[in-house]
Amino acid sequence: MVMVICFITGNLIGAGILGLPIKTGMAGLLPSLAGILVISCAMFITAFILAKESTATHQEVFHYPSMYQKYFGSIGKWGATIANLIILYGSLLVYITGATAIIIRFANIHISRELIILLFFLPVTAITIAKPKSLLRCNALFVGLLLISFVVIVAMGEKHVDPQRYWRMDWTMLPAALPIIIMAANFHNIIPTVCKQLDWNFKKILIAIFSGTVIGFIMNGLWVQVGIGVLPFSGSNGIVHALDNNLPATLPLAQAIKTPFFVPVSVIFSLLAIITSYISFGNTTIEFVDDLMINHFKIRNKALTIAAAFIPPLVVAIVYPNIFLCALDFVGGIGVVILFGIFPCVIGLKLKGPLFRRLVFFIPVFILFTAILLFKVQQELGMSRIKPRVEYWTNFRFFSYHNHK
Repeated sequence: MVMVICFITGNLIGAGILGLPIKTGMAGLLPSLAGILVISCAMFITAFILAKESTATHQEVFHYPSMYQKYFGSIGKWGATIANLIILYGSLLVYITGATAIIIRFANIHISRELIILLFFLPVTAITIAKPKSLLRCNALFVGLLLISFVVIVAMGEKHVDPQRYWRMDWTMLPAALPIIIMAANFHNIIPTVCKQLDWNFKKILIAIFSGTVIGFIMNGLWVQVGIGVLPFSGSNGIVHALDNNLPATLPLAQAIKTPFFVPVSVIFSLLAIITSYISFGNTTIEFVDDLMINHFKIRNKALTIAAAFIPPLVVAIVYPNIFLCALDFVGGIGVVILFGIFPCVIGLKLKGPLFRRLVFFIPVFILFTAILLFKVQQELGMSRIKPRVEYWTNFRFFSYHNHK
């Protein structure tokens, strides 16, 4: 059970958490914590539905498109396939661009960005393809190192928090932060694996998923609290600058926290989070593309499968290297919302069960994810633009107890 919870936690600690303080920083602490709580609860409900479906089938090899085909026909199957490709390709793109930004900022090496992308991509992809048993067995160790480094940087960051920054709130910016909050709360791609590891015992599965969700909520909340409390709203190391330049939160935090020890620990945390997630998503992408090749295009070619799995995100990363937060936003707001938000809710509404459960849980969550999807589509089409009130908040004089003593 503990190993499975570590497995879930390891999947929660990824690129999503690295982008959280920047996007949520636009809204402020209280709106962000409210958003994280609501999304965590909603993602737990959809995880409950997917786990119940997985345990009912007891399939050794479980694919979401096949499950959705059973309920929605070919439209559901191909909709799930496209959404899954958005999640898998988009996540690999996020990991490549995020790692590149971190290496460029901290390594201080004077070579082209394209070469740095290749220097990250080639060895990590080779490890992913090779699937060394020793590496897979070290998942708990990696998660342990992630948690230790996370605790260290949070503890160091707490010393530099300015509580006055918590008074800045802009609830109108919260909708724009929800896709990345969804990414930071997403582990649904490994639910079939979790079910198999716990021998399809639904009670144990539910405990593991709930524990992982709670741990994720605590970590995301702490990380946002530190990021918003430490980073200024504007300026060269501020939240707006990081947003405009698509930077992971560890980069402006390293500039704001001058302690020398913070930089190496934040680099270790960031790269471990990215590399472990890249390996996990890379293997999932290979399996998914291989299934598409064999069952739909009747092609059995391992080299072609690997090329189809990794070349598209690599090409996009080279062409659009400064796309970290934008890619996170798109994957969370489109791919994850459809595959692990809306579709599971519809299944929950179709299944027989207590009417109370449908009215109180499934319908509100369905409405929430549908609203997020519509908002994100409007943003992508240029029909809805939300901009932070930079000038207003830069000149805003925060309330301070000391000013009124």
